[in-house]
Amino acid sequence: MTDRPIADYAVIGDTRTTALIARDGSLDWLCWPRHDGPALFLALLDRDRGGACRLVLDGLLGTERRYRPGTNILETVFVTQTGRAVLTDFMPLARREPVPEEGPDGRAEARVVRRLACESGTVSGAWIVRPTFDYARAAGTAEAREDGTVRFTGGGDAMRAAASVSLTVEEGAAEAAFRLGAGERADLVLAHGGEGPVGLERVEAWLSATDDYWREWSGRCTYRGPYRETVLRSALTLKLLTHAPSGGIVAAATMGLPEAVPGNRNYDYRYVWMRDASFTVTAFVNLGYDREAAEFLRFLRDADPSRGRHLRLMYALDGPMPAEESLDHLRGWRGTGPVRLGNAASDQRQFDIYGEFLVALHHYLEAVAFDPPVKVNDHLPEALAHLTGHIVGRRREPDHGIWELRGPMRQILHTKAMLWVGLDCAAQIARSDPKHRLAAPERIAEWERVAEEIRAEYHAEGWNEAAGAYTMDYGSTDLDAAVLRAVLFRAFDARSPRVAATLERVEAALGTGDLLYRYRVNDGLEGEEATFTACAFWRVGCLALAGRGDEATALFERLLTRGNDLGLFAEEIDAESGEQRGNVPQGFTHMAIINHAVRLAETEGTARSPADA
Repeated sequence: MTDRPIADYAVIGDTRTTALIARDGSLDWLCWPRHDGPALFLALLDRDRGGACRLVLDGLLGTERRYRPGTNILETVFVTQTGRAVLTDFMPLARREPVPEEGPDGRAEARVVRRLACESGTVSGAWIVRPTFDYARAAGTAEAREDGTVRFTGGGDAMRAAASVSLTVEEGAAEAAFRLGAGERADLVLAHGGEGPVGLERVEAWLSATDDYWREWSGRCTYRGPYRETVLRSALTLKLLTHAPSGGIVAAATMGLPEAVPGNRNYDYRYVWMRDASFTVTAFVNLGYDREAAEFLRFLRDADPSRGRHLRLMYALDGPMPAEESLDHLRGWRGTGPVRLGNAASDQRQFDIYGEFLVALHHYLEAVAFDPPVKVNDHLPEALAHLTGHIVGRRREPDHGIWELRGPMRQILHTKAMLWVGLDCAAQIARSDPKHRLAAPERIAEWERVAEEIRAEYHAEGWNEAAGAYTMDYGSTDLDAAVLRAVLFRAFDARSPRVAATLERVEAALGTGDLLYRYRVNDGLEGEEATFTACAFWRVGCLALAGRGDEATALFERLLTRGNDLGLFAEEIDAESGEQRGNVPQGFTHMAIINHAVRLAETEGTARSPADA
């Protein structure tokens, strides 16, 4: 196959959107102007039809790459037969001064900047820019302009390119050939939109401001444990998945990357899942980034003006969720289709989201000493009433669960455990106010009573004697790695014999070395799904809570080596080949890394306990 491994990709971004760049310098994925906008470069999903911004170097021998410390500025070193050059890739972002109480903390330029600097000898080659519009469904044109820039248009969208070397146009693409000696460079700037200056003369200022922005943000990370660089890389990755204008947090940067090869498990993850975003909020709070948590609450305030009455599983960054459709004109990564746009799971019933959000809210409120901004505090009584009302009213109903199974709904154990967690958190939030402005004492007592009933039920109904474990759903013998996550939320006692037996059974039935499958049931989809990376990290947490700290630490450190050379993870890992699978970078995985680094530090008495798995 000619398609690059998923692990070959690095990510840059400006807290509006992201771009994926391969090891050889090819920019193969970019949606503008936001994460869930139409892709202009999507060679990631079809190397023939999808556009790219390529760097072609003569006599290339090898590459190395890294991020500048504490930043999302990517540096790739190219060694050719005649010289050595460094490619610096970034999306300009400058810190706003003063940082406003709400809204973006940085000014983005809607630009991608690519600077190739020759360090020794000579290097020659070319930039080749060929965007394709509306996921390669719209015809595009390229026009050379009098100022030396090139304007690309198609499908009602536009992009401009400017370079420090001459750009020529041929067959819808722009090419900038160069030959550089030591100390010389070739800059390329891509700008979204059809009019206005591209800003080639501002590259140096943008680079300095962007470096300052990321270093200042990284400097506020409160984690000081042994995995600081790993934790910081995951935090920087999660920050890239935020959408500063709205406050939303998307689940991943991409769509359509397969979870099984061959198979049809290819989904669009560029939306705001309540569950995933809530996970990310707690990861941010665990590292001292309370503002990012507050920004997500701003997103919800705007996306759900009902204050939780009509809380949805999933949101677009603006406007309604698009209907799921297959982009059948695209081949898919390594020919694995269909490439899906939109996500039909948005219409599912997943009741654990009420507990997920209440966990995140509780953790955030604890971090700000239960003294949040007025815009958060004013709506707390209403939000608590609605969220707990959902839990009490739906506690006995089946749902699709955390794994978004597209078959019949079930009485899923993980969901029931998260309902208990949600009521427990709601009671703690309400009891934080001695004046009972958030909920009346009798209301809190009712939440606590129902919570204990739910807990007693899932302990009794979730245990399957034949399986010797807590199982996926009541009366089933199917094993489910999500049960481990319920242990991390203290819905079960990690040291109990039944939890120990469940962990042993999950490891035996779902494990393959250090990795874990989510489940092994027939879910009606094609192909064998790869292992789910976050589940392996949940196992770390269960071992730590069970007092097996040395095993937990050793497993954690082995799992960290499963990322790519930059410390980035996709959603899944193929057990046989070790290759990354699924969308990338995946927030779910990176928040698990953060929270378990914090958890391991907590078990050693050096940090507070994380609130999320």
